[in-house]
Amino acid sequence: MSLKCGIVGLPNVGKSTLFNALTNSNNAQAANFPFCTIDPNIGMVAVPDYRLNKLAEISKSKKIINTSISFVDIAGLVKGASKGEGLGNKFLSHIREVDAIIHLIRCFDSDDIQNVNPSVDPMRDIEIIETEMMLSDLESIQKRLEKNNKKNVDEEIVKILEHSLDFINNNKDIAKIKNQFDRKLLNQSGLLSLKPKIFVCNVDEKSVQIGNKYSKNFINKFGKENTLTISADIENQINELNESEKKNYMEMIGINETGLDLLIEKAYKILELETYFTSGPEETRAWTVQKNCTAPKAAGEIHSDFEKGFIRAETVSYNDFINNQGWLNSKNNGKMRLEGKDYIVKDGDVLNFRFNT
Repeated sequence: MSLKCGIVGLPNVGKSTLFNALTNSNNAQAANFPFCTIDPNIGMVAVPDYRLNKLAEISKSKKIINTSISFVDIAGLVKGASKGEGLGNKFLSHIREVDAIIHLIRCFDSDDIQNVNPSVDPMRDIEIIETEMMLSDLESIQKRLEKNNKKNVDEEIVKILEHSLDFINNNKDIAKIKNQFDRKLLNQSGLLSLKPKIFVCNVDEKSVQIGNKYSKNFINKFGKENTLTISADIENQINELNESEKKNYMEMIGINETGLDLLIEKAYKILELETYFTSGPEETRAWTVQKNCTAPKAAGEIHSDFEKGFIRAETVSYNDFINNQGWLNSKNNGKMRLEGKDYIVKDGDVLNFRFNT
């Protein structure tokens, strides 16, 4: 499965700069005026995983294939977007297509970069975005629950829509609905307010280590769990360096991980994703699955025929595979297991599927 994250925020908060940094490209136009991005820019990035190289070395693989994540640079939203302000309806429709939302919030002062509001206020900015998404959801829910349309909607989805309508109308925390329904159904509802969110405080370069008054106030209100502090400008600078220069520069400014690594870690956590591997002479490859994924479902990520004809999975943990130097020794030393249809795949499993054609 390929994960897709949408970068949203008000105009001129640094979305296109961050997108270019994350995707190591200049695909997104980054300019000092509102709405310089109209159509969404999409960039696919390989998910870094040190385990792949070690597996490939042991298996003498010809190729290494990382799993991937897509970032979508969505044009800036403004107050009134749900009613069409600033091409808002078009922009909101782009957000419905992503798995998770990256809220980029301006947490820096600058006389050089225009601000669509008279002051820097992260709490106000996030409230504008959240309100517009909720108003868009409200309109969508009401249309789908109309008598003529309701009969075409799955019963479980109807329940989600009805609960969401009640929460929005009564100003209750709509995020609590996530505890009442299956994640897959919530995704199928298409509601923006229910999508997993990562908050990114975009700070100036001198604040990247410890943040500043804006990021600290934001974290005090929203917590650290789904919040990151990143400087989009610094991320752009890092991507212009080779590996040696990158390491030295990061040590000099006091950061251990790039913004890309931090975002991927957060995205995998909030979306409850894990990685398993296949490894042999032809290729070593990473595959992304949901937590608690059964072996047949994991096989289906490779090909639907693998899931349909699943017999069993030859299974070795990553550590056992490394310690025993591959499949043969893992089998001879009793570290390879044959798992059936009920087996729950674990992060780092190295799998070989047996199936009927």
